[in-house]
Amino acid sequence: MTAPTVAFSEAQLAEVRRLQGLYPDGRAALLPALHLAQETFGHISLEVEEYVARLFDLTPAHVHEVVTFYTLFFREPKGRHVVAVCHNLSCHLAGAPEIVAHVRRRLGVDVGETTDDGRVTLQSVECLCACEHAPMMQVDDRYELDLTPEKVDRILEGLR
Repeated sequence: MTAPTVAFSEAQLAEVRRLQGLYPDGRAALLPALHLAQETFGHISLEVEEYVARLFDLTPAHVHEVVTFYTLFFREPKGRHVVAVCHNLSCHLAGAPEIVAHVRRRLGVDVGETTDDGRVTLQSVECLCACEHAPMMQVDDRYELDLTPEKVDRILEGLR
């Protein structure tokens, strides 16, 4: 068996073991361990999924199901900025499909893709919890509310 090309440091392994010890079933620490993996390796590749699965005595398929269920895990390297447009009912009814289409045209990428220069990754996500300000999106760690195409243009122009 060959050594994995991805591996946590001893300190990170100790943190995973500490997290596993916080729960009656150590598998409950899978999400924080995946966050640590993404922070460490930049994204969650199939190789990272297999590595984390071994740490938790899970199948790689189980870890893959978790990674692909949550929009906060990236399976490919993400851009410097993440633009996540809400597509839940309130935002959808208030124009989210048009906002997504506008962002796609402006960036030249589809949902789930990153611009060629690595600057922006576009996502369409479930509720971002600001229904009264629909349509809305999250750009990195801040909310952008009451979107119009013109407002989106100003936001995108500000991303460097």
